[in-house]
Amino acid sequence: MADVTNGAFRRIAKRIGGPGLVVTELISTMAIHFQSARTMSMFDITEDQRPIAVQLFGSDPAIMADAAAVAVDHGADIIDINMGCWVPKVCKSGGGAAMLRDEDAACRAVEAIVRRVSRPVTVKMRAGWDYAHLASARLARRLEEVGACGFALHARTAVQGYTGNADWSLIAEIKSAVRTPVVGNGDIRVPQDAERMIRTTGCDGVMIGRAAIGNPWILRDTVHYLRTGCLPPPPTARECADTAIEHVRDLAQRMGEERAVRHLRGQLPHYLRGYPGVARMRELITRAETIAQVEAVFGSVE
Repeated sequence: MADVTNGAFRRIAKRIGGPGLVVTELISTMAIHFQSARTMSMFDITEDQRPIAVQLFGSDPAIMADAAAVAVDHGADIIDINMGCWVPKVCKSGGGAAMLRDEDAACRAVEAIVRRVSRPVTVKMRAGWDYAHLASARLARRLEEVGACGFALHARTAVQGYTGNADWSLIAEIKSAVRTPVVGNGDIRVPQDAERMIRTTGCDGVMIGRAAIGNPWILRDTVHYLRTGCLPPPPTARECADTAIEHVRDLAQRMGEERAVRHLRGQLPHYLRGYPGVARMRELITRAETIAQVEAVFGSVE
């Protein structure tokens, strides 16, 4: 998730939730090509995050292959190609979900990357551009033929964005179409959703995205529930507040204090979602400019 799954977030996710795999923010292969300093800082990969997939987007096969090699040099265990992002600034250049409208180009890109790097290459995709042009199962078969070794399907179309409901039957369809592992994504809000997705679609795993913003415990709870059928006790408000402070402190080490605080203004209040007084805290956080101000807000939590 762009602007969310930075190194600070991934470290917290691994420490608390213990997921089998974490994924970087969406990274532009063109920006890697031009060695953008801000883009290169997104490779904030540390040993406590492994295994980790670096997710790339682009449209030029040669540039994408070169960028994948750079990602491997910076510690990627897996190269994940994004064919699911629907935002205009990604799609207008032919990257992200726009690849679903040009399957030949998608295949050329994946094949070039597979030939260039020695790491597994996977694909994160949407079900299609819209319901009139569903592509996931057919395209996945073609991508598997050129070397893709796994897929994650967000079971909405690009046109849907995050609206409506994810159609999990499309996950079952892609699972039936390929031999490689398939991870389901879309509308996993509680651990029971993950169990139901696996049971009804046959997918090999689940990917949790937006539900983990400010709530890395959903990862912990889901892993525990899938193994035992039981849910662990929820975190205390104090534990949530301390984790929010940890998050902003860690991010500040990579991007500076003021930028880190501004970056997390919209995310930090999620750590206390549902607790009394969160509306007032959100108001204070949206005006915060220093870590001390963030600590003052969360320090009052009992």
